[in-house]
This record gives sequence, C-alpha cells and structure tokens, in this order.
Amino acid sequence: MVWLKFVASLVIILFAGTKLARYGDALAEKTRLGQIWIGLVLLAFITSVPELSTGIGAVTLVSDKSLAPDLAIGTIMGSCIFNILIIAWLDMIHRREPVLTTASPNHMKSVLMGIILIGLAALSIFGGDRISGLALGWLGVPSIVVIIVYLIGVRWTLRSARVTQATSPQVSHEQYRDMGMREVWIKFILASGAVIGSGIWLALIGEEIANATGLGASFVGSLFLAVSTSMPEIALTTAAVRIGAVDMAVADVTGANMINIAKIFIIDIFYTDGSILASVSKSQITTALVAIGMSLVVLVGLRFCQRRKTFRVISWYGVVLIALYIYGAYALYNSGLG
Repeated sequence: MVWLKFVASLVIILFAGTKLARYGDALAEKTRLGQIWIGLVLLAFITSVPELSTGIGAVTLVSDKSLAPDLAIGTIMGSCIFNILIIAWLDMIHRREPVLTTASPNHMKSVLMGIILIGLAALSIFGGDRISGLALGWLGVPSIVVIIVYLIGVRWTLRSARVTQATSPQVSHEQYRDMGMREVWIKFILASGAVIGSGIWLALIGEEIANATGLGASFVGSLFLAVSTSMPEIALTTAAVRIGAVDMAVADVTGANMINIAKIFIIDIFYTDGSILASVSKSQITTALVAIGMSLVVLVGLRFCQRRKTFRVISWYGVVLIALYIYGAYALYNSGLG
C-alpha cells in the first residue's frame, strides 16, 4: 500500500511540476525576461518547490523526530546529485554535440557557487555541535551563513547572466499567444499548490517507507524523495533542450542546486528542536561530497569544451556523472542499512 501511495504521489508531482514549469515559461515569454535569468532564478525556484515543501513537511508533520532531519536534508542533498545527473541525460538527448559545449561558459559561476554552498553545509554537518550547534535561538548560525552566501552568489551570477542575455537568441513560444496574463497567473498558482501539497505528502510517505523497509532516513530522503521531487527539473530541462534553449536548461539545473542549499535556512526556521544541520546523520556528508565531485566534473566540462562526444551518444563527463551517482546511491544504501 505504501508503494502505491508513493507511485501516486510521484505521478501527481510529475504532472503538477510539468504544468508549473510550462506556466512559468509562459510568464517568461510574457514578461520578456532573459533566458539565463529565467532558468537560473525563476524556473530553478519553480522546479525546486517540491524539495522545500517536502523538507518543511518532514520537520513539521513527521511524527518520528529522529527521522525528520535526515528526510529533510537528505531530500535536498539527494536532489542536488540527481539534478547534476540530469546533465548526463541532456547530453544524451542533445544529438548535435556535447551539451556543455553548447552552453555558455557563464554557467561556471553558478556551478562554483553551488560547490561553495554544498561545501558549507557538509562542513557544518562534519563539525557537529561545534559548528552546527551555534545558534541564535533555535536557528543555526550555519543556516544563516548559507542564505547570505546564496544571496551574494545570485547577485554575482546574475551580472554575468545579463551579458549572456544580450548576446543569446531568444526563443519565441507561440503556443502562449492566446493565454492572457491573468490566466497564466491563476494556473501558475494552482499548479504551485498541487506541487506543494504532494511534496508534503511525500514526506509522510518517506517515513512509512523507512519504517516498513528498515532503510535509514538518509537513504530514503536522499534517493526516493530526491528523485521524485526532481521530476519537474527533468520535464523542464528536456523540453528546453528540445527547443534549443540549452542555456535555460543548464541554468535551471545549476540554479536549482543553489536554491536547494539555501532552503536549509527556511527549513531550519520550521525545525524548532535546534539547528537542523546538528541533528542529521554523518551519512549526509557522503551525498554532499558526491554532489561536489559531480559539480567539479561539470566545471571541467564547461571549461574544456570538446567538439564531439566521447562515446558517440554521450560525452565523457556524462559517464563520470552516472558512475558517481551510482557510487553515492550505493554508499547511502549501505549507511541506511547499517
């Protein structure tokens, strides 16, 4: 029964997330904002709403308080590595040349900021109470540092995005011509509600799966919930590559990872039992290190562009990303059972 509910919630979040991305794209067209800006900020936030709702739901609604922190942070960390894995998928469906060769080098800044933010979270978890235990009231100081660094990083990356916006061709989506602004906003809000509601439901299902299977909350949060809540990113980025908007697709992935880590601050506000980074298991460090390693691979791919794919259908970095993700999943599975 629990797996049936998991599949049902997955279908809802995939459908609602896809609609949410579509109406966000319609808003992008009608407001005439740039492709990189839309992908990095608006669409990245839109498609990462499930992680936030799942994290808040985990710390506020899950009855087992020992599972809640790992479900919340595990979903965020797991989503980060799955988001980067999407680059490998985009490379496979981008048939003409390696996808990172087509993408703007300006994405290196958002990837670098993602590495810094993930590193800060990993360092806080590793330090335990010595670092994560520092708090203002119940809110952890590391969470405050994370949101400040995120805001600085967004400002830095958007400066480069403005330059890219001036030189990149804009794609016209004529299917939105008959949709009025009011209609788009209404449908956007309705889709947002569906994504948030199904995300909270996923948190409760994650607790049931952890208890029913004996798997740890780190494994359940980092893999099961992370994959399902990343479905909107897959739908959006696949559609973006199909229409030639590679920069929007890559910006959505890198921007979503920045926003994911920044959400630790918001989740920590709702977690009233102390600093949330001080309450998670050390197994979350494994996911963080894998995410950093995968991000470094993307950085190298962006820096050293190759003309042809190494293995005809996929580039070398796609293979490495898949291998790192499998390793991370295996390590989390072992820690979840241990």
